[in-house]
Amino acid sequence: MEATSEIEGGDAPAARRPRVTPQITRALAGEILSGRYPPGTALPTENELGSAYGVSRTVIREALKVLAAKGLILSRPRIGTIVCEPDNWSLLDPQVMEWHGPTLFDRNLLEAVLETRRALEPLAASLAAQRASLREVADLDAAWQRMAAGAKDVDRFSGADIEFHRVLYRASHNPVIRQIGVLIDAALRYSFETSNKTVFDRTQALKCHRAVVEALRLRDSAAAAAAAASLIEQAAHDIDLAGRKSKT
Repeated sequence: MEATSEIEGGDAPAARRPRVTPQITRALAGEILSGRYPPGTALPTENELGSAYGVSRTVIREALKVLAAKGLILSRPRIGTIVCEPDNWSLLDPQVMEWHGPTLFDRNLLEAVLETRRALEPLAASLAAQRASLREVADLDAAWQRMAAGAKDVDRFSGADIEFHRVLYRASHNPVIRQIGVLIDAALRYSFETSNKTVFDRTQALKCHRAVVEALRLRDSAAAAAAAASLIEQAAHDIDLAGRKSKT
């Protein structure tokens, strides 16, 4: 009953807001990220949004504060709340990536992630072939084994895929690459989950990942870089397939 009164009427008690505000924040973020409210346009007023979502102005105001902190919107006196240009969005923020979610296909963001990976991962793999410890090679192999075991379970497969790349970045023993890996971790998660949820035959993806493991095991830098590049192009193919399916 309390949750219903929160949705329907007046200002919500502070103790109940945390259960509602994240839902409203996610919903508003989804409207912006999906393009319903394009950059440069004004959002409806707090009263209008409250009526639309069935919550109080207090809940709307708190949700807007979160979106503003992530760079999605900006409040301007006598103008209202304006959607910011994507360049101002905190795209690598884990929460912003979560708001995208695998069901919200963002071609520009996914292409940007691929471009970053093309620049970074072959180098990371090449360095890892030279520098990875035996423990790190074993950890990479273990992540691949979990990918193979979870090939029919998208959540298990994606989780192991993300861990595979975390290990690879760490194994480069380059502190800058390691930090970039941490920075784009949420973007990689979004990319992997988007492609993995639409591709059901993961044989080729597993083959590409396995080639990276074997190159590290053999300490072959050139083969590691080539395997990483092939892995990324397989990912690009899967994302393209996801894009086509999102239009149907």
